[in-house]
Amino acid sequence: MIDHTTLLTYCAIVLGFVFIPGPATLLTVARAMTSGAKVGVATGAGITAGDIVHTFFAVVGISAVIATSAWLFGLLKYAGAAYLVYMGIKAILAKAPASIGHNRSPITAKLAFRQAIVTEILNPKTALFFLAFLPQFVHPQNGAVFFQLTILGVLFATIGFISTFVFAITAGHLGQFLRRHPSVLRWQGKFVGGIYCALGVRLALQERA
Repeated sequence: MIDHTTLLTYCAIVLGFVFIPGPATLLTVARAMTSGAKVGVATGAGITAGDIVHTFFAVVGISAVIATSAWLFGLLKYAGAAYLVYMGIKAILAKAPASIGHNRSPITAKLAFRQAIVTEILNPKTALFFLAFLPQFVHPQNGAVFFQLTILGVLFATIGFISTFVFAITAGHLGQFLRRHPSVLRWQGKFVGGIYCALGVRLALQERA
């Protein structure tokens, strides 16, 4: 079992990490502002599910393969970047709602959840982060390494979801206010699309080290 000191230190570091706005936060805020808090929370849940998958990868060693294979790293990186840019262009070209009164979300929570999972899983940097970060808090004397890695990964995903939940609710309320103005309706698609494209370019330019 992981000792309390290690666990508290780990949670404190993760809390500081997840509440600093990063790609996951930007995706969540963009979805919440343009489609509502529910969709933002679904996006955060999808990112969390993707982090759980990366925890599994780290535990069974798949992340190690990604870390040592330049070809596999590049494949995942460009696939993830292309997916983000595709969603960004799609959002930019989408027509704004003709009527504010209908208050319809441009994307469903279910679709936002699926897209967030794909985006997170296709980010090789996340895999490498889990591979490099989690083992620093694993000590053989505390029990099975497999069990410790699983606990740490699940804790990271849980704390991350709390962070994205807070951002989603806040951005959702702000977006609800902004969507009452017609000019915002014309620009909301370009806003979220621009964020997705920027994140896609950022991912494509990332290096392994």
